[in-house]
Amino acid sequence: MKVNTAVDHKKTLGHRLSEPPMRSQDKRVRRANQRIPKWAYLLFILLAGFVTYWVVQHRAAEAKATQPPVRPATVAGVITKDVPLYLDEIGTCAAYETVQVPAQVSGVIIGRHFQDGSDVKKGDLLFTIDPRPFQAVLDQAKAQAALDEVTLKRQEDLRARKVIAQQDYDIAVANAKKSQAATEAAQVNLDFCFIKSPINGRIGLRNVDVGNLVGPSSPALVTIQGLDPIYTDFTVAENDLPLVRKYLAGSNVKVETYLADGSIAPRVGDLYFIDHAVQPGSGTVKARGVTPNPDRALWPSEFVLVRFILDTLKDATLVPSQAVQISQAGPFVFVVKSDNTVELRPVTPGQRQQGDLTVIESGVKPDETVVVTGQLALSPGAKIAPQPYAPQTPAAPDRTAASKNGMSYE
Repeated sequence: MKVNTAVDHKKTLGHRLSEPPMRSQDKRVRRANQRIPKWAYLLFILLAGFVTYWVVQHRAAEAKATQPPVRPATVAGVITKDVPLYLDEIGTCAAYETVQVPAQVSGVIIGRHFQDGSDVKKGDLLFTIDPRPFQAVLDQAKAQAALDEVTLKRQEDLRARKVIAQQDYDIAVANAKKSQAATEAAQVNLDFCFIKSPINGRIGLRNVDVGNLVGPSSPALVTIQGLDPIYTDFTVAENDLPLVRKYLAGSNVKVETYLADGSIAPRVGDLYFIDHAVQPGSGTVKARGVTPNPDRALWPSEFVLVRFILDTLKDATLVPSQAVQISQAGPFVFVVKSDNTVELRPVTPGQRQQGDLTVIESGVKPDETVVVTGQLALSPGAKIAPQPYAPQTPAAPDRTAASKNGMSYE
């Protein structure tokens, strides 16, 4: 059995050795069958590029997610200019002059020469009282004065010749003077028949008409009020008196008057009077200013807003009022750095000024930029896309008593 197996193995081995070698053409065909096609390379390149792009985008998204987003915000530069230090009050206007025109002689009114509510000037004729009785008295007084004057000249001639007693001469002198005085009094009474305006102003509603009998004891015929200039009456709180006294003697003290609806431009006048005592119960001090009123736009007893200007702050630092925010730590603003990131800066705000600006006493510098709107989405270090702030002009001046907050008592 073993012998046969060995024989078979030798036959097989001999058969393999006796086979002819593989031809070279068959080898080339087999190598060609084993080569990678070109489209496989192209597919591989595309897949590799896609994977690379996906990896780069994923990493960029991760990097972007780790950075805070850029927030839009409006910004404005810090400015400096001269602004007033003031107190805002509520007041009323009062006529600069009020005259009740009376009748100074008794008689019947025969003429009225004005329209109720019109403007009159000093010397304009208002009423005429029947002058005939007074003209007659004047003529009689002139005649008596002429007679006494002739008598006096005759007495002077006799006295020069020393043929008259001194007493007769003295009586003649006294009679001449008495007649002259009676003539002047009669002329005055005649002039009183022509009632004229004593001031420039606006006349009120008349109390009498033509045909009424009037006299010195009668009520006023009409009232005239002077409206240019006009008084502005207001009060100062007792708590503000230390500040007022500090600047009261200064040359910059002014009284600015305007209407709440902004229908007229603010008018600046001078301080005319400030009381020397605090009113019991109200805790206020009366004050009065003199305000120009050439167009008669301000009327007596009309409510007005008053800005009591005490001094002028030179080169004050100002920012838009919206830029100032309030936190638990106090007022602050966001200051924009050169790389458009923001810094939270505590500030000390002062008074609000015209143009929706607020004085900043400390915290920012004139060459810096602050965020005006968009603060709610910001935090320290956040990056913004700055846009210039365009302030909106209010329809009426934003001046209320609340602007006392932040008053500087330096």
